[in-house]
Amino acid sequence: MPQSEATTLSSTVSSRPAKAGARTATADDAGPEPDRGGWLRFSPAQPLFRARAAQRLAVLAYHGVTDPRSFGAQLDRLRRLATPVSVDDVDQAIAEGKPLPPRSVLITFDDADRSVLTHALPELTARGIPAAAFVISELIGTDRPFWWHEAAFLARHGGQARSLRSHVRPEQLLARLKALPDPDRRRSLHELRVSARRRPPGQDQLSPEDLRALQDGNVAIGNHTLGHPCLARCDDSTVQTEITGAHQALTRWLGEPPTAFAYPNGGYDPRADTLLRQLGYRLGFLSDHRLGPRLPVHPLRISRLQVDSTTSTRRFDTILSGLEPAVQRWRKSPTVTE
Repeated sequence: MPQSEATTLSSTVSSRPAKAGARTATADDAGPEPDRGGWLRFSPAQPLFRARAAQRLAVLAYHGVTDPRSFGAQLDRLRRLATPVSVDDVDQAIAEGKPLPPRSVLITFDDADRSVLTHALPELTARGIPAAAFVISELIGTDRPFWWHEAAFLARHGGQARSLRSHVRPEQLLARLKALPDPDRRRSLHELRVSARRRPPGQDQLSPEDLRALQDGNVAIGNHTLGHPCLARCDDSTVQTEITGAHQALTRWLGEPPTAFAYPNGGYDPRADTLLRQLGYRLGFLSDHRLGPRLPVHPLRISRLQVDSTTSTRRFDTILSGLEPAVQRWRKSPTVTE
């Protein structure tokens, strides 16, 4: 980060209002989420970051869409402030060596629960905005919950596992499971299932037909592995199985091989990079809460910004400009550079 921006950012953080977020909500605040960080929109640093963001690529990483109205307000804001682009646009820019237009924004969804079809797609279609959805292939056509939802439910209902301390709080459970080597994570899930008093309710997942409907609606379908493990905790064979198995399933359902991949949990893995190149993937996405260059330097390591459908439009602006992510990094390490 340039010194002048670091100085402005330091001043911004130190001048934060004592009761940020306490102001009465207005029509500009779409969705029920408290306006965390919304005060940054009024920071003197915001115009600087917004101008800088015009020369960057913003890839927004959503999960589900719980509030279609709020999500629609975010899309309307993108149409006014940015240039929505597709996965194909990013791919073409890289192939031709030509940067994307200023203020380019790509919308992506990880895990792709049914709300991407039922809530997100109508809002995107109404505005002619493309997107991409990265799916967990072993869940397609099932009623199985995401494994992290299942683990939390089982733990709340008496489930225990040898690798998990009995006093682990629910909010610590996911981090603890993700930190385990993948065989231990899977074994712990099995032990939770066996010992819990109740089974979790089913979750209606997307079907192969739904994937094709999304694709027909200008939502590209990408690979997010078979079962969403932490690849860094997997051995070489599991990395191969997770990526190749999902690739084969998606190719069968869609009639063509996927060319975009999103790393589970957002973390880059060099073994996955090698395999993705062999399989013909052209784009790979992280979840590092950063803007990237308009012409990605590392096509299989494209940065993304984390956002939620209930994020207020004030806070949405500061995420899109890169100011809020920069503040988060500044607080962790004042010497961080970009």
